[in-house]
Amino acid sequence: MKPHDNRAWLLMLPAGAIMLIVGVVPLISVFNYSFHDIFSLQNLHWVGLDWYTELIRSDRFWGSLGRSLLFSGIVLSVQLPLGIWIALVLTRTPRLRTPVLMLLALPLVVPWNMIPIMWLDLISKTGLVGSTLTSLAIPFDPRFNALHTWLVLVVMDTWHWLGLVVILSFAGLSGIPNDYYRAASVDGASRLAVFRYIQLPKISGILSIAILLRFVDSFMIYTEAFRINAGGPNRATTFLTLDLGEEINSFTYGAAAARSMVYFLLVITAAWTFRTVMDRRKGALQDINT
Repeated sequence: MKPHDNRAWLLMLPAGAIMLIVGVVPLISVFNYSFHDIFSLQNLHWVGLDWYTELIRSDRFWGSLGRSLLFSGIVLSVQLPLGIWIALVLTRTPRLRTPVLMLLALPLVVPWNMIPIMWLDLISKTGLVGSTLTSLAIPFDPRFNALHTWLVLVVMDTWHWLGLVVILSFAGLSGIPNDYYRAASVDGASRLAVFRYIQLPKISGILSIAILLRFVDSFMIYTEAFRINAGGPNRATTFLTLDLGEEINSFTYGAAAARSMVYFLLVITAAWTFRTVMDRRKGALQDINT
């Protein structure tokens, strides 16, 4: 019997070393700084859990956390159904697949710092959207109206990332064998039944990746929200990332480090919870099939 050879894992050592340098070492440094009041890197004053205690007791922190979760929830509730619907339409219209997918993929390659600049130009009084709304006598003021600011952020984020959901959904739908559709046609199943019992279960794995990616990315929104209205009006769009950026810019590095660690734990907890739920669901489906 040939012995099992694990030497292939040696090929992972360079990647592991890079991850250690760019990921683990900075994380340990930030964790250490979160227990200090930092006047300079050579002048650290130990404060223990004071930054964490102050953060947890802060109404501002809980407000920013609520707004971040709300934004992620709105983004997911808009982009997932819309992306799946577009992917379903593309499966039934072969001629439109390539041009539509290319158009939806274009925003994915636009640099993040350019996106808010483009949208600010669009919604300005001389821009295409702003001038159109003005000619139609529709009031629109994202600078001082919180609802309008939220609308711009959601539409802008959807424009940027909808292509990712469509591409992933279309890839999953394209991988479903035709035998399932033939069987559904013989049984006289409706389109809704086909989607519910064939298409949706088959693409659930890919959708889980899309949900995780979109949640983490939307939860970490910073550049777009800062450039559109800098967290305003009246802190209505101040998310966790904007609070963190404000503390870094004010040179309160100890408090910023503590906030970064809490932020990191929130993202890791969300990803772990999501992975656990998906693993249990997958295991339950396998038990049913067997």
